[in-house]
Amino acid sequence: MQNREQILEMLSGILIEEFEIEAADITLEASLYEDLDLDSIDAVDLVIKLQQLTGKKIQPEAFKTVRTVDDVVNAIEGLIKS
Repeated sequence: MQNREQILEMLSGILIEEFEIEAADITLEASLYEDLDLDSIDAVDLVIKLQQLTGKKIQPEAFKTVRTVDDVVNAIEGLIKS
């Protein structure tokens, strides 16, 4: 079972490696679209990467309301617990 810190670490790793985002920019409050400059295609890629890492199917609806890094952590935490 992963805790929030581990999920954030995993997510940060993806954002840094795959999307070339500066580690310093990745905070729980950071907006995926405004602060981290992801677009809708990036968001789809992110969901795919998260599915591979968690082994869980992520429903697109679950990510429609995701706006911040914290939202992503919450969504993954919910998936892992289900």
